[in-house]
Amino acid sequence: MDTTRRALLKGIGLLPMVISDASGAAEAAKSQVKPRHVLCFLGGEHALAPLSQAAASAIKQFATGFFVDTKYSIDRPDPVMERSFGVCWDRVEPNAWTPADEEAVVNHKSVLYVLSPPMMPDTAVTISTAALFLVEKVISAGHAVAAKGESAGVAHGERRWRELALRAGAALKANDDLALSRACRRAFAKRPLESQEYLESVGFHLVGVPEVYVAKDLGTSMEVVTLMDEVADDLTKRGVDAVLKERKAALAYATGYAEDDFKFNPYGIIHIDRR
Repeated sequence: MDTTRRALLKGIGLLPMVISDASGAAEAAKSQVKPRHVLCFLGGEHALAPLSQAAASAIKQFATGFFVDTKYSIDRPDPVMERSFGVCWDRVEPNAWTPADEEAVVNHKSVLYVLSPPMMPDTAVTISTAALFLVEKVISAGHAVAAKGESAGVAHGERRWRELALRAGAALKANDDLALSRACRRAFAKRPLESQEYLESVGFHLVGVPEVYVAKDLGTSMEVVTLMDEVADDLTKRGVDAVLKERKAALAYATGYAEDDFKFNPYGIIHIDRR
């Protein structure tokens, strides 16, 4: 996140809630950071008011604890959005966005931010489900031309957002906790990010589990992503201890993200290496 964007988010309280004075990566295991969602919506000319109304309606209906930012949401274009969306588009799902979605970002005329309440591991999927339904509701109201999750830096096109919300709805009806967590994870987490040795996830804390870093020599990029998603599913189904034992892996807390960064995962990182 560039300095201007970070300052803007910090200025409106859109940074993770920290209830611990622990500092530095070595203390991350003791972190009491509570993750939260920041949702960004782009609209057309003079669309801030109807965008806000659509979000407020969703909040009243089902997204208790969310709120609309009224200080830094703006009824004019934000020149950083084209570049920001450009690096945030989901590049794993085929056709996750279209040229029309890109054009909508370029031509936007208003920006709305919505913030979720802080999340604990056992409330993360519930709150992320509400966030996903809120995105779908605002898009369906006809005033949003684009949307992205700021907390992990991921954007989808309108069709893909609706598809993910439908999957979450079907999972709720089927009482399928795994499918619900998976829909939220694919909506709000980003992968893979590349480092020197690993392909990395960011945003798994938004469904209450550690990040998964997979060694690059374990396969192609898409093979590694598949493995990453399998491990994340196992974390949801069986818990961290079972996954660590089966994978002969360790839970680490050293991270390049500061505690006041939305991408900071207080639940740690699981490294999957060749054995």
